[in-house]
Amino acid sequence: MAILAPQVRVIAGSTGQLRVMAEPTIAVLDVDGTLVDSNYQHALGWYRALRSLGETFPIWRIHRLIGMGGDQLVIALGGQDLEDRIGEEARERQGKEVDALIGEVAALPGARDLLLAIKERGHRLVLASSGQPRHVEVALDLLDARDIADAVTSAEDAEATKPAPDLLQVALQKLGAPADADSVLVGDSVWDVEAAKSAGMPAIVVRSGGFGDDELTGAGAVALYDTPGDLAAALDETALA
Repeated sequence: MAILAPQVRVIAGSTGQLRVMAEPTIAVLDVDGTLVDSNYQHALGWYRALRSLGETFPIWRIHRLIGMGGDQLVIALGGQDLEDRIGEEARERQGKEVDALIGEVAALPGARDLLLAIKERGHRLVLASSGQPRHVEVALDLLDARDIADAVTSAEDAEATKPAPDLLQVALQKLGAPADADSVLVGDSVWDVEAAKSAGMPAIVVRSGGFGDDELTGAGAVALYDTPGDLAAALDETALA
């Protein structure tokens, strides 16, 4: 497991002694599949939406692409021709299909504990979702995170979606932080890791996205945990100590 050394600063204490303190890190956390167990609902939503438009793809192929933005997912499945023909309609129908399944989505084990553990260590926290705003609102309610997160993103905040780094860059901008600010991504897919790499962030990954360890570490993940709760328990072994 990789242990990342945080940046440090030296400050004067009340007694005049110098103390070494870790600089607060910006924790950028993906939401779908990382904090809430929604990947399979999204995969099924895509399957139903595309099938209703006359295009049937194996659900396992769709699942492998969950974590990408919807604009890139359609192209990855069927190329630019499919995107040009039905992309916009497919995204609209997929959102409605997920609406019908949203009641089945639950927070992943220890998800809120992870948010609290990050804040207790003095770090700033952004929930960087590329989901549709109404689905992000549901996730915030499930996590009871409105008073914990310093900022939240949705699909409306960036033109280019993951694996492009734009949404992660927007996350930093929402805090007024520069692009090279000390930051860490927590995600669940190879698309999260690739976006983090492009943004210059190390990526810690939970396995709930359904990708293999070799895929995640091959993409550049620095550490893997089964659940958000497992990461919370081991937080002091990471850059979010």
